[in-house]
Amino acid sequence: MSKFLARVSLLAMLAFVVAGCNRDSGSDTAGANAGPQQTVQRSIELTRSGDIAGLIEHMLPPAEFARVKAEWSERKNEDTPSEEQRQKFAEMMAKLTAPDAVDTIYAEIEPDIRQFDAQYQKQMPTIVSMGRGYLRGLVQQSQELTASEKEQANSVIEALAQWVEKTRFTDPERVKKALAIISETARQLDLKTLDQARALDFDQSAPKMKIAFNGLKKVLEVYDFSVDQTLDSVNTELVSNEGDKAAVKISYTLLGTPLETRSEMVRIDDRWFARDTIDKLRERDSGQAALAPAASGG
Repeated sequence: MSKFLARVSLLAMLAFVVAGCNRDSGSDTAGANAGPQQTVQRSIELTRSGDIAGLIEHMLPPAEFARVKAEWSERKNEDTPSEEQRQKFAEMMAKLTAPDAVDTIYAEIEPDIRQFDAQYQKQMPTIVSMGRGYLRGLVQQSQELTASEKEQANSVIEALAQWVEKTRFTDPERVKKALAIISETARQLDLKTLDQARALDFDQSAPKMKIAFNGLKKVLEVYDFSVDQTLDSVNTELVSNEGDKAAVKISYTLLGTPLETRSEMVRIDDRWFARDTIDKLRERDSGQAALAPAASGG
């Protein structure tokens, strides 16, 4: 995982993947007048409110954000879904939004829940231990993370592993509560067909992303993982600010574990951005420029 994606995941608190329909795509109120610390705080505020579209806009230079919006519209026309995909989507949304959705879906999955409990529940400590070791191995092998970032990542892995180990995700009452939230979220999304969902442009998708993200947060809260509580625990401190470069220390508590990270910032056209974001954009642009002559010559 790149440092850019890791930092986005941190700020969004795993969120992992969806402010109103008439929002102004140039209305980032933390823009030109915000310092590096305020820019980080604004990212946290947008995540706290579920404004994922606003977060994307806030984190990207205007030209890059315009490209993201344009590609959003282009991609929806690239692949035509099959009739089977359309049918499955429609059936899923109809089932989720039905008046008796919770009882019907729970009755369907209850045998699987019982089977999981019988076969795997007692093995969860071993399963979690294996997963913890695998993720730590990925962190250790990463060529992009610094030593301090690897330590931070391992602390996050440990906090999440402990949460998974002590949480019974198949508890019937919790499953029903989660299903009720998912059902209500599906009703709020109001997307009956796959074609209807694919027809949305970026601005039309913005409120849908907010609904989906807030629904995810509520499901996690059922299992004692409060994303809002984590975001509310964040404290930022300006470590350095020299010219067009700055650093912000970010302290927060994840599932009872105090954690700390550092965001390197750069200023471009009087706005501050995460350095990792800008570096990745420049790498992509330089790669595209290198490929352009070969493409035109073929």
